[in-house]
Amino acid sequence: MNLPKELKYSEEHEWVRVEGNKAYIGISDFAQSELGDIVFVELPEEGDEVEQDGSFGSVESVKTVSELYSPVSGKVLEVNGNLEDSPELVNEAPYGDGWMIVVEMSDESELDNLMSAEDYEKMVSQD
Repeated sequence: MNLPKELKYSEEHEWVRVEGNKAYIGISDFAQSELGDIVFVELPEEGDEVEQDGSFGSVESVKTVSELYSPVSGKVLEVNGNLEDSPELVNEAPYGDGWMIVVEMSDESELDNLMSAEDYEKMVSQD
């Protein structure tokens, strides 16, 4: 399981990479492997507001449909449009080309509610 140490992780299996006040968000390698082949990704519009732990979209795999939950609150600055035509990027590169949205964080202290790679690994290994 690939868990980049510089990222933060949520209990709902999303990751966050922070660059200034921007949060790049996607789903973890563990989550994409549990879901199986992803065939559709539904994401918010640029300019939408997201709330920490609130749903911001969904991913559909050959097995199931799963809600996506934002690890931070703020305004959606960017949406990965490549996922519309190539949802498999989430499987192939969950921390790279498979990112989902970029959020301008409204409260950076929310990052304190997220897990380190080490803590996330402990959580998923107990499942």
